[in-house]
Formats: sequence, structure tokens, C-alpha cells
Amino acid sequence: MIDKKEMEKTFTSKELLTDQEIRWCPGCGDYSILKQVQTVLPELGLKRENIVFISGIGCSSRFPYYMETFGMHSIHGRATAIASGLKASRPELSVWIVTGDGDALSIGGNHFIHLLRRNFDVNILLFNNEIYGLTKGQYSPTSPKGQISKSTPVGSIDHPFNPLALSIGAGATFIARAMDRDPIQLRELLKRTHQHKGTSLLEIYQNCNVFNDGAFEVYTEKATKKEETLFLHQGAPLLFGSGHDKGIWLDGLKPRIVHLNDRSADELWIHDEKDKTKAGLLVNFFDDPSSINHFPRPFGVFYEEEKETYEDALNQQLEEAIKLKKADINELLRGRNTWEIN
Repeated sequence: MIDKKEMEKTFTSKELLTDQEIRWCPGCGDYSILKQVQTVLPELGLKRENIVFISGIGCSSRFPYYMETFGMHSIHGRATAIASGLKASRPELSVWIVTGDGDALSIGGNHFIHLLRRNFDVNILLFNNEIYGLTKGQYSPTSPKGQISKSTPVGSIDHPFNPLALSIGAGATFIARAMDRDPIQLRELLKRTHQHKGTSLLEIYQNCNVFNDGAFEVYTEKATKKEETLFLHQGAPLLFGSGHDKGIWLDGLKPRIVHLNDRSADELWIHDEKDKTKAGLLVNFFDDPSSINHFPRPFGVFYEEEKETYEDALNQQLEEAIKLKKADINELLRGRNTWEIN
């Protein structure tokens, strides 16, 4: 329980630690994410009693136990629905949804897309390890084609979901991607996630070192990281490569990889977080790293737009209905249509 006097104080990252034993496997990427969240939250100007973490089912969904804030470990795939109800009734709260690729995109897929289109002012941290970890290594909606797992012993034949492409198609107003092994960028993107008014989606590549170890190592290891990653910065050209000598050039609306020996940085694609058309191209930089001439995987903020939130529209509608005296529950239940049967 959180003491009332404690709630009135400002808090430190140490005060977000709980007395609960952390039950993630040693070396799990979730530890890094937890640490960065606990580091960033005290810097956001929030009251601790106004912070809520809601999760579904999965390894990531243990998160609320390890945060000394309010929270709920809910049911599989339904954290989004519970968070929606909470935000609608208590719009002043800072609501964080912690979910995984299985929890959010399989059983919770329908709730996930409708939360995005409604645009509640909540923050979604989607831990993507491309496997089911808690239930011991079955393939998930984001597992790559050919994935060997407990449930696909000769390889998955499914085409994987691209979470960010799905999200932009569902009308998301903020989408970003980070990695558990890049704490500096992760902290920056957690702050941006909080600052956005609307549904913020931060996909976090998270290594499951037991059932899918090394799934993202081409993006994290020194030998390959510079060639395989593209870090997005507002107003800056899209540059990558071991010598920062490659870039993305737009041939009309067709992206192409070019060398700076052939084109200047001024000619390259300049990143604009407000451009939905170009964001739609960026989220589809989703090639298998083993394929020839593939694009680097982007990290950072892909897209952000200002749009009315669901809870603001709901509260405005309630106020207007009360003024117009349309709040009679009996009248609403009776409805306007009646039939007389002879």
C-alpha cells in the first residue's frame, strides 16, 4: 500500500522499487526496460498517485508488480480495454499499458486496433521479442517466417505482423520504435511517448535470452549495428552505415539506398514526423536482414499528429447532453421507435 504522506511528495527512481521478487529470467531484456522507466518517470513532473500501469498476460505483464505505483495485472489481451475505461472515467491519470507481441497482437489484436483509432491519451509499451516467453517458446504473431519454436518445430509458415504498419493503418497518432539494449534512446522515446497527447505506441525490441536469444542482435551488436539500423531525427537526413556514408533517397515515392559518393546529404530524404505518407514508407522498412539489398531497420519516432482524444470528446458530449437535458436514463432506454401489434 502507498502511504498518503508519501504520495504528496515528489519521488525518486529508488522510490519506484517494490518489495516484490523480480521473476524474469536472468539476462532478460525486460530488466533494462524496467530500469529506464523507473529512471524517466521522476523526470516527467507527475504525481506518483496519478501514475497507473496496466498489463495483460505474459512476461512483460509482470511489470505492475515491480512499479511502486498504482496498477493492475489484468487478463490476456484486455489491458487496452481496462485502460480505456480507466482513462474515460479518470482522464487526469497518466495511464501506461505494458504488453507483449502475443498479448497485444494475437488475443488482444481487436482491442489494440480500436484503442489506436479512438485515440485515448494513454501510453502503450509493446515489448516485442518475437516469441511467446511465459508459455515457454511458441511462435507469436511477430515471429519471422521459418521460425523454429515449440509449436513450429519445422518452421513457421505464417507471414509475421509488422506492428507499426498495423498501427499506422489503424489511425495511431504516435508511433515509435526502440531497443532494450539502447538505454539512452529508450529513455528519450519514453519521454516523447509521455509528452504526446493521444494514444502513444512505443514498440520495444526486447531480447528473450531463453527462447529466442539473438533475435535482434544485428541491430545491437557493434559489428552490424551501424549497417543495419537507421536512427530517425526530426529534420535530419536519413543516414546510416559504418562510416555514416549511406543514405535513403526518394525517387518519387520509391525509397532507394544511395552512397554519399553519388549524392550529397542535402539530396537525401529529410525526416518529418508529421508526414504520414513518408511514415507509411518507413514502417515498411521491414526486410529480413539476411535478404540481399534490404533496407536498414528504423528506430525513433516515425509519426506524430495532433488529434482530439476520446476522453475529451466524451466529456464534451456529456456536458452538452446535460445542457440539452438529454440525460434521462428512462427516456434513453425506451428509445424513439415503438410498434403497435394488432
